[in-house]
Amino acid sequence: MRAMILAAGRGERMRPLTDTTPKPLLKIADKSLIEYHIEALVKSGINDIIINHAWLGEIIEAQLGDGKRYDAKIQYSPEGQALETAGGIKNALHLLGEEPFMVVNGDIFTDYSFTQLKKSVENLSTNQLAHLVLVNNPAHNPDGDFYCQDNRVFDPNRQALNGKQAYTFSGIACYSPKFFSELKPGKQSLTPMLRAAMAKQQVSGEIYQGLWWDIGTPERLKEISMKIQH
Repeated sequence: MRAMILAAGRGERMRPLTDTTPKPLLKIADKSLIEYHIEALVKSGINDIIINHAWLGEIIEAQLGDGKRYDAKIQYSPEGQALETAGGIKNALHLLGEEPFMVVNGDIFTDYSFTQLKKSVENLSTNQLAHLVLVNNPAHNPDGDFYCQDNRVFDPNRQALNGKQAYTFSGIACYSPKFFSELKPGKQSLTPMLRAAMAKQQVSGEIYQGLWWDIGTPERLKEISMKIQH
């Protein structure tokens, strides 16, 4: 089983920190964000990891190398100009192979166990294109993104919530390669694709209520760093 860590973003809201350091290499305590992911994936038995990059990508490659010191095999999918999530995954399909794979945003911090997601990957049916991990809504996204019922994920824009709570997409998921097979190469957003698949009931999901942070601003990075150190 393979996993992809998304690391191509510019991190505009993190400037000036990201002017000289790629966002996934920003540190919490004494370890970079992306290293936490690599170690968690390896701990769950996933050693084959693909990392895409654009902004300062050469620094990411120099820092992480081939992954041997993490007991991993790391391959890179350079983009030059960031292709957004769907475009980045499409660009890396030749590395990800023909089996379902995991994807995790490189700019989040979590204690989610990828062992659980491995089971979801293995259970993807022929009709199912994606499985999303949803989390409680952070202050910067109070209305959430999607809601989950009977392990299915639905789009509030297409179906009424009827009193149900919408949750935030964590940036952790697994996908079937078929989801991207018809996508044209280039810059592409993932959200419209997910919404279309949800309308066909092709997206499953789970709700995780453990530690999860979207490291979107210097203030959030400082806040989670203080929590971890204490």
